[in-house]
Amino acid sequence: MSSTYGENLKLTIFGQSHGPAIGMTLDGIPAGLPVDSEELQSFLNRRAPGRNDWSTPRREEDRPEFLSGIVDGFTCGAPIAAVIHNRNTRSGDYDSLKDCPRPGHADYTAQVKYGGFQDAAGGGHFSGRLTAPLCVAGGLCKQWLREQGISVAAHIQRVADVWDRDFDPVSPALDQVGPDFPTLSAEAGENMRRRIAQARFQGDSVGGIIQCAVTGLPAGLGEPMFGGVENRVASIVYGIPAVKGVAFGAGFSVAGMRGSQCNDPFILENGTVRTSANAAGGILGGISTGMPVLFQAAIKPTPSIARAQQSVSLRERREKTLEVRGRHDPCIVPRAVPVVEAAAAIAIYDLILGNTQTNRRK
Repeated sequence: MSSTYGENLKLTIFGQSHGPAIGMTLDGIPAGLPVDSEELQSFLNRRAPGRNDWSTPRREEDRPEFLSGIVDGFTCGAPIAAVIHNRNTRSGDYDSLKDCPRPGHADYTAQVKYGGFQDAAGGGHFSGRLTAPLCVAGGLCKQWLREQGISVAAHIQRVADVWDRDFDPVSPALDQVGPDFPTLSAEAGENMRRRIAQARFQGDSVGGIIQCAVTGLPAGLGEPMFGGVENRVASIVYGIPAVKGVAFGAGFSVAGMRGSQCNDPFILENGTVRTSANAAGGILGGISTGMPVLFQAAIKPTPSIARAQQSVSLRERREKTLEVRGRHDPCIVPRAVPVVEAAAAIAIYDLILGNTQTNRRK
């Protein structure tokens, strides 16, 4: 199933952008894990629309209703099911998209694959709206990882031509990410917000890069060749609409390095094997080294823009100018930060569960 992820846990995302509700089921979670509902809601609020001047004016509460799997604040071992009801929809804005697809969206490919039976309103199942239930699952996994001393955090590394400083690859300070606009540098954050406002004023949009770090991860997680940490994380991160690239550690910069620069020297730190650098991003041979896992996700500009764009009429078989209606983010990068965190947390918790099961068999 293309909307299901995981080997040791099974996450399924369901619903459409303008349907009655969207939701998720999360199976394979042990009983007895604590769930802090207020913390989860605070996490979801970071992704929710209509709360600031850089997001779409569509406002949704994004308050999950749990149908099963949680009793008196603890997991009970049954599959966890949650729905988020859609309240503020305007489906009429999307009536023409089956005939005239939006550039940069999945309108055309969905039309070809599903023969016109797809839900086009708001992008249907292809919409970024579906990252809300992803954040429900990821927010829970973040809590359970923290119980094991593992933290996941991300910041905006770039918007348009403005860069934030990077996490320290050896010792990232996750608590330095800004609470309102998720950058490490307040000055960079202000400059990014200006670029976003400029793009909105010009009827356009901008993209960026999100850098994510996972700390406290033990060495030995992941398997070659196709079950490595990079494979598992990248698989779910690419499920986030608008992600067009994922890179770990030094990423594409390794192409310009020499081995003496790229190889992370091993050291002993209080009797524990560590590395003095982290170009590998905490992963060697697909297996965690015990160093922080670092990766980047490249986010394309929001494809729905106010400017007129070139498209075609599929019914009339002629080229046509399209003006997109609806409510859209001039930059989705700020709201995508918790989504990237959620995806990483789900992947890492899936790996942890697999490691626990392996140790039990031993």
